Amino acid sequence: MTPSDGGALDEVEGDEWEDAGHPEGGRARTVLQLLATRLVDNPDAVRVETSEARNGIKLSLHVAPDDMGKVIGRRGRVAQSIRSVVRAAGARDGVDVFVDIVD
Repeated sequence: MTPSDGGALDEVEGDEWEDAGHPEGGRARTVLQLLATRLVDNPDAVRVETSEARNGIKLSLHVAPDDMGKVIGRRGRVAQSIRSVVRAAGARDGVDVFVDIVD
């Protein structure tokens, strides 16, 4: 994979993404699910819920209580990084995405 290559997310473009069986929330939800499962000790407890917000899509991330600190990080740095990456994935699909980490 080259630095300019988007990798596996580039396989399907635009409207084909939803038609290919990808969940509501598109790439953003997929990226959030991937990041969260890689960060936590209990990946089976990771759950992402999608809902409509005023200006876009809201993704609610649920993790096991013991993994909450890993997802938030010191001073919220990991959480902010996750939000930035997921927001960029949503922008690629042309939607505003908001990530809420639920306790």
